[in-house]
Formats: sequence, structure tokens, C-alpha cells
Amino acid sequence: MHGTMTKRDIQRMRANREELIERIEQLLPKDGAIEPLAGLHLARLSLPQEPLHGVFKPTLCVIVQGSKEVIFGDNRYHYDPLHYLLVTVDLPTITHVLEASTEKPYLSVSIELSSTLVSSLMVRGSYTSSQKRGDKRAINVSRLDVNLQDAVLRLIRLIDSPQEVETLQPLISQEIIYRLLIGDEGGRLNYLALMGGYAPDIAEAVNLLRQNFDQHIRMDELASELGMSVSGFHHQFKEVTAMSPLQFQKQLRLQEARRLMLSEDFDAASAGFRVGYHDASHFSREYKSLFGNPPMRDIQLLRE
Repeated sequence: MHGTMTKRDIQRMRANREELIERIEQLLPKDGAIEPLAGLHLARLSLPQEPLHGVFKPTLCVIVQGSKEVIFGDNRYHYDPLHYLLVTVDLPTITHVLEASTEKPYLSVSIELSSTLVSSLMVRGSYTSSQKRGDKRAINVSRLDVNLQDAVLRLIRLIDSPQEVETLQPLISQEIIYRLLIGDEGGRLNYLALMGGYAPDIAEAVNLLRQNFDQHIRMDELASELGMSVSGFHHQFKEVTAMSPLQFQKQLRLQEARRLMLSEDFDAASAGFRVGYHDASHFSREYKSLFGNPPMRDIQLLRE
């Protein structure tokens, strides 16, 4: 889509990156994460990080320094300062910061994507994309181009100009989505977030499973509610999320149970019951299968 970068583009990208490093290090002098503007998240780490389980919202992720891997189903997505990660549906993932040191900490920018903003931009313009229509996965890595990087930098500059945020943040956010729509991942954003045939049904299914992860949900009834056959629903859900609806629900349950034990001091049996398990040994087996250790041992290791 973008062709070969010119020498001037390479120089601009280098200058932008140097400014991004400087600004993020000023905002985050120590390791941690902040949300200085609504929907804009900055993170800093001085050591490579063990794999972390979590749920991605629809997000654009740009690494300024270091590198990271996202594990999603059976696929691994590696990205660095030359590439961005795009996620278009709420997804349970495992993230792993690979490169980080005291001298060169891992620095990243994550921007939440508003489906309302995406749809309004798509209604106003017609966008062509080089993306293959067969690729429906809700996550991918693409090469970062200088215009998208420029827009991300301008969004971060706004942090120093609070009087301009109300007027300029929506405009820069629109530009970022526009750059994504005309870029290599435009078809993915287009196809999955809004217009792609069954995609709104799958997005609705994801939302229902997230909101009711602790409930017993019959997948045949969910498919019927969405006006889909059971086999069609399972096939299309897996195409988008890389897992079956039941696997998706199980990961959400186990991640919430882990959070309850770690942050709210629940014991294993109470956490399992709260997220929808009625058999403590079944909960413990599934927990160990996902996280590698039985519940309380896992929490003990995390706290250490």
C-alpha cells in the first residue's frame, strides 16, 4: 500500500521516534502505565516481562522502544518500533515483552479505537484496501508508516496542551482511524468492526460472552438468537477469535478468577464459584491447564 519509504520518510520516522521516546520517558520516569488522555495509554518497562494474560479491547498498539509478542490462539504476533498491532474485537490474549532494559526501557503507546468513529468515517468515504478478504482474524501486525506515526506523535504532544485536547483530540483520532482505513489493515478494520457480513453478529456474541461469562450459556440458543446455524456460528466465531465460543468463555472466566484471587484476596474455591464453576477440582484442573500452576500456587508465584 505504502510502497518503498523515501530517505526523507526514514529521517522523519527516526526524528518522530526520538521525540516519542523523550516525551514518554518524561511522562513515565519509572516503570508503570498511565492514561494521560481518555483512551490513550502509555507504558514503560525496564525488564523483559513474563507472559501476561489479559483482554485486549479494539486497540492500535505502537511500540516506541523494545519489542513485544502477543500470543493469540495458536498464532504469535511479534512487533517492534517498525510495526503496529491492530486488534478489532475484544480478545483474550497473552502478551510478552521481549526486549527491555534499564538503558533502553520498553516504551509503548496504545490507542483505544471507537467503533462509532470508525463507522462515521467509513460512511463518509469509500476506502480500498490491499488486505485479502479471506483473512478475517481480529488481530494482525503491519508495518508502521510515517503518516500514522506522525498522527500518534501529535496525539501525545496534546498532553502538554490541555486547553487544546477537547478540540484537537477528536480530530487527531479521526486521522489515526483514516490512516488505518487506507493502510494495509483497512480491510480488517472495515470487515470486522463494521461492514463484514456476519461481523456485527460475531461482535455481538463476543460482547454477550464477556458480559455473561459466569453464566451457563447454550451455544445453540446463542446461535439461534443471532440468526445463525450452530455450525456456521462456531466456524465464523473461530475465524475471528481463533477459538471456539466455549474456549473463549473459559479463558474469560479463568482470567477473572485469577484477578479476584490476586487483587481481592478470594480463595480458589470462592473465585471459581464466582466465575461460574460449581466443581472446585474441575476449576483447579482448567486453571492449571491455562496458567501452568494450580490456583493458589500461581497466585503465590505472582505475588513473589
